[in-house]
Amino acid sequence: MDPAIRRQTLADLLRRSSKRFPDKTAVVCGSTTWTYAQFDAVVDRVATGLARMGVVKASKVAVLSRNSHAFAALRFALARLGAVLVPINFMLKADEVAYILKHAGAQVLATDSGLAELARDAAKRDTWVKQFIWLPSEDPSEPAEGMKKFDDLAATEANVPEVDLSPGDVLQIVYTSGTESLPKGAMLTHDAVIWQYASCAIDAAIAGNDVMLHALPLYHCAQLDVFFGPGIYVGAKNVITSKPVPDNLLPLMEKHGINSFFAPPTVWIALLRSPLFDTTNLSTLRKGYYGASIMPVEVLKELKQRLPEVGFWNLYGQTEIAPLATLLGPDEQLTKPGSCGRPCINVETRVVDDLMRDVKPGEVGEIVHRSPHLMLGYFHDEERTKAAFHGGWFHSGDLATVDDEGYITVVDRKKDMIKTGGENVASREVEETIYRLPAVSEVAVIGVPHPKWVEAVMAVIVVKQGQQLTEQQVLDHCTQHMAGFKAPKSVVFTEALPKNPSGKLLKRELRDKFKAAFA
Repeated sequence: MDPAIRRQTLADLLRRSSKRFPDKTAVVCGSTTWTYAQFDAVVDRVATGLARMGVVKASKVAVLSRNSHAFAALRFALARLGAVLVPINFMLKADEVAYILKHAGAQVLATDSGLAELARDAAKRDTWVKQFIWLPSEDPSEPAEGMKKFDDLAATEANVPEVDLSPGDVLQIVYTSGTESLPKGAMLTHDAVIWQYASCAIDAAIAGNDVMLHALPLYHCAQLDVFFGPGIYVGAKNVITSKPVPDNLLPLMEKHGINSFFAPPTVWIALLRSPLFDTTNLSTLRKGYYGASIMPVEVLKELKQRLPEVGFWNLYGQTEIAPLATLLGPDEQLTKPGSCGRPCINVETRVVDDLMRDVKPGEVGEIVHRSPHLMLGYFHDEERTKAAFHGGWFHSGDLATVDDEGYITVVDRKKDMIKTGGENVASREVEETIYRLPAVSEVAVIGVPHPKWVEAVMAVIVVKQGQQLTEQQVLDHCTQHMAGFKAPKSVVFTEALPKNPSGKLLKRELRDKFKAAFA
């Protein structure tokens, strides 16, 4: 039997959606709108153009770009050729981008006008990059000089070469943002990603009648593979933007009648604080998703109060599991506040001690997974792959408790657990306590070096506009509600917390900034 008869790859997924929903809107970005039939045809033409550039099966093609329709088409065009997508965080510096380009062995780099200078700078730093592709942006932009234009690729007469594709082929190498000195490239196959799409559709209720707004960076696997990919899989309408700020998001929600939106807690908080929030018609919004970092319980309560018709899902996972692992559904938000829920349909998750024994309810252990979502391993890194799969399970590096009903609550990353005076303090517990103060907009709790306590608990706080808060008020509140050793030794007020484009708090930057606070 011809293997293609039973094949299921990302390339097949889009083609099948285009046959089922040819005239339905697939992608909207700026002034560009494609039906599913048009999107599929554009992908075929771009794939043909890429093949003429020399892109073949297993070629590594890096993308350093903000969200756009072109990014979306390129993603599927690479899959048609069996090439490997290497998405890169556009907040990285040139040396960091160069490391990923060289480690992955990318010879082609796609970028947009706003990042072209960074792309060229990184590529010339001892990498293998020989060719550049310019991607048009959400807003009109001038093509970068000397780069192959996406529009020229999209104008190529479609003649996609026959490629021997298999579900077990590597689809993408996604480099973890991590805390280690060198990032790791998680190798994810077509079938791993599509198994994950199925979990998203079944457990996160992503459906064909959804009108989804994709605002977080597509280089990040959460937006790319928990929302955009599943949206294409089920035939949803997908609105893409590169500007995840309230002044852009709220008007787009009203204009397109968005009913499904994902953002990390920091973006949801920004929406709540925006002057536009109460004047924007959000009557179509029904599905709200959060992830990437922990949603403060007090913020979740405010969301439920101000958006009573919206059901919320907490989605949790890691890059290495494509990335969905567990979720907490709308009916569980108030009964299990702060929990990341239970494993989704295609994942088996445990919380274990150092000997791989299941912890008792309430005890802290490490989250480990088994799933067809999981990566093959880290690219060119057998040692860290072996360590990650020690004991026959993938080790997440996240610390958590589990209750007697199997609901998991993340306590902290191992790196974020603060050891002060010989006692362990979970930064999340302190943050949740501080969020109870009405004047607090955002807070990050970190550990900083201390001559007596080894590490001291520090709270970095953003105060709501028009309100006031003092350090003593914060300290009094904390000592009233938690053990003295958990309370901050210092409180710092700031206008904003550092975040990456996905909305994750960059606690490492805060630790670096305040490491000499008690020197």
